[in-house]
Amino acid sequence: MIRAALPIALIALCSACHDQASGGAGARAQIKAVGSSTVYPFTTIVAEQYLANSPGARPPVIESTGTGAGMRLFCAGIGAAHPDVVNASRRMKRSEFDACVRNGASEILEVQVGIDGVAFAEAKNGPKMALTPGEIYLALAAAPKGKPNTARTWRDVNATLPPIPIQVYGPPSTSGTRDALAELIMARGCIETDPAAKTLEADDADAFKARCQRVREDGAYVDAGENDNLIVQKLTANPNAIGVFGYSYLEENAGSVDGVPIAGVAPSEASIADGKYPGARPLYIYVKKAHLKAVPGLSRFILQYTKLWGANGPLARRGLIAAPTTIQIQAADVVRTEKTLDGAALK
Repeated sequence: MIRAALPIALIALCSACHDQASGGAGARAQIKAVGSSTVYPFTTIVAEQYLANSPGARPPVIESTGTGAGMRLFCAGIGAAHPDVVNASRRMKRSEFDACVRNGASEILEVQVGIDGVAFAEAKNGPKMALTPGEIYLALAAAPKGKPNTARTWRDVNATLPPIPIQVYGPPSTSGTRDALAELIMARGCIETDPAAKTLEADDADAFKARCQRVREDGAYVDAGENDNLIVQKLTANPNAIGVFGYSYLEENAGSVDGVPIAGVAPSEASIADGKYPGARPLYIYVKKAHLKAVPGLSRFILQYTKLWGANGPLARRGLIAAPTTIQIQAADVVRTEKTLDGAALK
């Protein structure tokens, strides 16, 4: 798949014509998607299948920008200059939806394509860690219990853990995986270990995020960018380190890394599908309704997703965990009827 920006010639072509998505006569010749590095490989598989079933179609442009950055690009407007699809490893935020509306992209399809997990991993020759959300919070929070984090080793967090430096490679702040780490793991760990956190969550959401979800920036947590395969490489080079990425990358690299159990539950297809693993999360794509008829093949491309996300389909073989049947039916219905998202349901 092409992972670069639109070719200069294509941009020039589109700038010279009216934009069909905005009511004119012209349209971009290629589908363009941005967003989550976790969802990226699944969307590229869909693109390959779409091309195989669509003679003469132009190869879709799929960019791995991270969920947050992808949302900003997606919500900047409608028309040939703006993406048709954003891959997301978390649900769209209300603030992002409002930005879309302000910029004319008020009609959006929300399609859950499957389930994934925020997986913690270590090298095959690593220390065989097993952690709790509370331990992860105390190790990675910038201000656990409201005080600057001074923990340097895992033993500083819990005397039963090994005396090795806290070194965690993970996604940047623009990543949906980073958001899931903060919301699914660290927030839970904060509430489990800090008696004041529950009240703070109810009374002051911003203060709760600062205390419970902000990641330390003193070197214990290392921003490894949007390339999850790079994290796997770093774990191989540093066996005492821990990595954080989507479960699909853990499964893809099972020969070189192992999952780290969280709260006594190892990341696996079964534990994520049934919700027992603390880091389980839904994966989405968002599509602009105004682009469905304006961009050649976009409707067929989205329909292709619905044919591949089943438990025995090619996306599952790549590491996607199929959503429950009821969710698959609902998502396919959104695609079929072009039902748009109600922003009031977002947080």
